[in-house]
Amino acid sequence: MPASDAHGTRGQTAAHHLVRRVPTAAPDDEAGAARTRLLGQHYDCVDALYLVDEDRRLLGMVPLPALLAAQQDAKLASLATAPVPGVLPDTDQEHAASRAIARGLASIPVVDRAHRLLGAVPARTLLEILRHEHVEDLHRLAGIRHETERARTAIEAPPLRRARDRLPWLLAGLVGSVLATAVMAQFERALAAQVAIAFFVPGLVYLADAIGTQTEAIAVRGLSLSQAPLGRLVAGELRTGMLLGAVLGGLTFAGIWIGFRDPSLAAAVALGLFAASVVATTVGLVFPWILARLGRDPAFGSGPLATIIQDVLTLLIYFAAVNAFL
Repeated sequence: MPASDAHGTRGQTAAHHLVRRVPTAAPDDEAGAARTRLLGQHYDCVDALYLVDEDRRLLGMVPLPALLAAQQDAKLASLATAPVPGVLPDTDQEHAASRAIARGLASIPVVDRAHRLLGAVPARTLLEILRHEHVEDLHRLAGIRHETERARTAIEAPPLRRARDRLPWLLAGLVGSVLATAVMAQFERALAAQVAIAFFVPGLVYLADAIGTQTEAIAVRGLSLSQAPLGRLVAGELRTGMLLGAVLGGLTFAGIWIGFRDPSLAAAVALGLFAASVVATTVGLVFPWILARLGRDPAFGSGPLATIIQDVLTLLIYFAAVNAFL
């Protein structure tokens, strides 16, 4: 398996990255003859020339720079690295790469238990292994390894799988939109009596969705990193929602009072926006948390579900405020 296929897989061994077409020679061969035999040949890895006996047991290896710089009649045995730094096929990939670095090798040979040469792990593969292991260790320390792999799968999966993962949540959103329509229909008489009430529905729904979307983005990104209990997180979002709602509601109250000369309508809209802000921050946090605890990807489900619930609750809150003030 090439190293590029190993991303996201833990516990792979040297055998997964093994290439078998590598140059070999006998220890008594001369450097000039060995160089001549390399010409016109195709190998999977030419970082070194591997010295073997008649049974293909690994006796040593000659780094390619040393081979190219050697005199024509120099014996390969005199150029070889000792002791032989081979690894077994079941050696962990990270340990194999670490051993190559410790010995100053561009590639590392892989041998069986009888020390017969099977092939080598090339230099480029060793670099990819080290990078992958380094990133994985950092993610594990940060507590986001699982989320990183899940995010990569979500963005790189085939379109059919992406649609399959996302469509059920959108169907739930479709059902919720029907419910939102039903809520609007229940207040048809109030809308007919004062059409100005309807003017503010799009703005209220948009602002609630925007606040909720901000919270969802923060929650999806931060829940895997935070160890704080849910109660503390919810309390913080409630206070945040109150602050946002107070500012937005205050500005809205002043604008409607000045623009429509109707303090009752201004109070209804401002109160609805304040309450919707508090609800949006709470829903935007709780839904990703619930989905994460259920083992589902919160990036798929929290958006559609939280949005439609926020919309329905915003409408109910707004029309309740309208009934109270108008």
